Order: sequence, then structure tokens, then C-alpha cells
Amino acid sequence: MFFKNFLSRILSLVLVVVIGLMGCSATTTSGLTGDYSQDTMEVITNVRTSFELPDDSSDKRELIDLIREQVNDYASRYRRNSEIAGLSSFTTMQTALNALAGYYSSYGIRPLPEQLQKRLEVQFKRVELSLYRGV
Repeated sequence: MFFKNFLSRILSLVLVVVIGLMGCSATTTSGLTGDYSQDTMEVITNVRTSFELPDDSSDKRELIDLIREQVNDYASRYRRNSEIAGLSSFTTMQTALNALAGYYSSYGIRPLPEQLQKRLEVQFKRVELSLYRGV
């Protein structure tokens, strides 16, 4: 009886430690790390890569799914952080990502219109410039 009780407590302790350590993990399945500048550039790079892939590519579907996940993770991670949410780079990035997410919600994996791609590129260049200047 003592051995069974002891083993049960040890197993419970091990499970608590494992679950606790898994919750402390900084990275997510979307690949975002928690470093605002690095995460912003990662999302921009993936969106630009999706522009360049052919529409019938199987990789494009996977990349768009990753982008959708990154957009959600990015917004939920940085929107509540008042230091970051006030940056011009964040507000411009949020505007671009809202336009992209809205398009994907309405039209799925259809190719982005040229006008939307140009608009996103302009906004991404503004974000990169703001990140370079540190604002």
C-alpha cells in the first residue's frame, strides 16, 4: 500500500513538472519566438514568399495555412503589449495583416489581386523602415 501511494505521488509530481515546463515554452507552432522585430520580419518574409509561389503549388497551401496561424499568433501576442502596440511599425503591420486575413477569410487560397499585393508591399516597406529606425 505504501509503495502504491508513493508511486502515485511521484507520478503526479512528474506530470505537474512536465506540464509546467511545456507551458513555459517560448516558441509556438507558428514559429514566432517572442522577439517583436524578428517575428515581424518572419511574417513579412512568409507573406512575400507566398506572393512568389505559383498558384497551383502544393507548398502555397501549406504556406498560407502557416501565414494564417502566424497572423493570429502575432496579433494575440503583441496587441496587448502597450509598449509594442503603440509603435508605428506595429500599427502599420496590423493594418496589412488585417487586409490579408480579411482576404483569406473571404476568398481562401485564391490568388491575391495585384492591387492588394502592391498595397501590402508598400506597408511592409514602411514596417521595415520603422523597425530599422526602432519605432
